[in-house]
Amino acid sequence: MYAPERQQEILRLARERGRVDVLSLAQEFQVTAETVRRDLKALDRAGAIRRVHGGAIPAGRLDFEPDLSERESAATDEKDRIAHAALDELPSDGSVLLDAGSTTARLAMALPVDAAFTVVTHALPLASRLADHPGIDLHIVGGRVRHRTRAAVDAWALRTYGEINADILFLATNGFSLAGGLTTPDLAEAAVKRAVMAAARRVVLLADSSKYGQEHFARFGDLADVDVVITDTGLDDDAARAIEANGPQVRRV
Repeated sequence: MYAPERQQEILRLARERGRVDVLSLAQEFQVTAETVRRDLKALDRAGAIRRVHGGAIPAGRLDFEPDLSERESAATDEKDRIAHAALDELPSDGSVLLDAGSTTARLAMALPVDAAFTVVTHALPLASRLADHPGIDLHIVGGRVRHRTRAAVDAWALRTYGEINADILFLATNGFSLAGGLTTPDLAEAAVKRAVMAAARRVVLLADSSKYGQEHFARFGDLADVDVVITDTGLDDDAARAIEANGPQVRRV
């Protein structure tokens, strides 16, 4: 089977199944995983599919949302570097908001033992990691907990963030782009992200480079709303310059 024929069949399977993964496609077509990745890259460039961790989904699936365990296992080295770079943005005291996300969770794990400030989060996994930290005054924002993200959403969370003025927010996103801004698949999550951004004087976006160019169903902000983007070196020079032209400083680590 020639590459164009294989790519057409991959596209058909993605539309039929809702998602395809690299290893299964490699077995199905008796080719290497690297060959499948090249096929997916070609289809992604053509706008026919969207690549996700381990595979791809049809381009129209703007509501696709990987579960927490899948997100935590993706781009782990990049997320660790981003989290450690974010330590430079921490205040010596004051208040910090931590958004729900796999990279912000790594920041929570990386906080030094001598850190001493207030932390507010609506993410249960982050709160669990910080509950025993000796120097942190931890506040948990309540609400309905979404199973997929373990994050509190809806009216309680929105009302609480409406009463907060914090020094800095470490923000997570499913996608960010020049045209689409900051996006996530779920409207309730987007509403909380919008509220948490409004509650902070400074916004630092933590996002690995695979999120760049991705657009999801619910938009919660623009790049101009962000002060600093910390990402990895997978983001090329042209993209970094384009992002900075929209307002935020870009740090690639």
